[in-house]
Amino acid sequence: MPIFVRTFYKVVYDAVFHFVEDDGFAMASHVALSTLLAVFPFLIFGTALASFLGASQFSSTAVHLIFDTWPEAIAKPLADQVVQVLTIPRGGLLTVSVLAAAYFASNGVEALRISLNRAYRVPETRPWYFNRLASLGYVLMAVLIFALLSIMLVAVPLVLNYTRKWLPRLADILDVVFSWRIYGTIFLLLAGLLILHLWLAAGRRRLFDVIPGVLLTLLFWSLGALIFAYYLATFANYTATYAGLASVMIVLVFLYMLAVIFILGAEINAALMKFKVRRMLFGKAASGPAADKQETDKQSEADAAAKLRR
Repeated sequence: MPIFVRTFYKVVYDAVFHFVEDDGFAMASHVALSTLLAVFPFLIFGTALASFLGASQFSSTAVHLIFDTWPEAIAKPLADQVVQVLTIPRGGLLTVSVLAAAYFASNGVEALRISLNRAYRVPETRPWYFNRLASLGYVLMAVLIFALLSIMLVAVPLVLNYTRKWLPRLADILDVVFSWRIYGTIFLLLAGLLILHLWLAAGRRRLFDVIPGVLLTLLFWSLGALIFAYYLATFANYTATYAGLASVMIVLVFLYMLAVIFILGAEINAALMKFKVRRMLFGKAASGPAADKQETDKQSEADAAAKLRR
């Protein structure tokens, strides 16, 4: 058997085996439910903060960026409910309800952190309060990014109108560049996944250590969304089973599928690092004494954590 095929088999087998052995499906359920519960608090907190910053288009921008890449049958019911929730008037930024929304939104980040720690086989050594503050920081960072994009929604049409008036040949090019919804969503997904894999989980990883799993996650998220949309249109009848809760259950099952793919992406990265595939492909120049020592330390930590869990 060629080395490439044998290594590919070992990596996939190790990733899937560890996923099943370490309760990956249960963790995916936890991530899916926590994400669903975090969406509304995140948007409530984000709308309050963005309004304070003068970004009045935050809610519509966030809804488009979050749901535009979802199949319409899944996204529309949830997006409609989100819009209804965000139209309810609330107090200022520092009201108890808005601060509670920020806290509950960070629960989704915590679920991602726990699942990544298990997938990368690393024990959590940071204090709980540091992790919670970091999760709140990720929520705040996401809100600020969405707020910046919502401000761009106002600025970009002005730039295009000015360009059409004075530089008409450049206007068509800018129209393509500023058709950012899908491109912006894909870019934010890629950047968000890289940040989560690099810094949310415990331990240290390099950019090239996490890129394979991130790209596979994006690829299988796209394929999974298409397959799930076809399944809903052709076979599924959730209304017969869940009645009025059908739309919620559809979203929850969809998020569960995304969570399984997300965790498996991290498992693939962990298996690639375990078998030193990058070093096999690019030679010793891709590593070094420090990198080898780091990989050895990671494996020792992972073995120790596995023994503790047993």
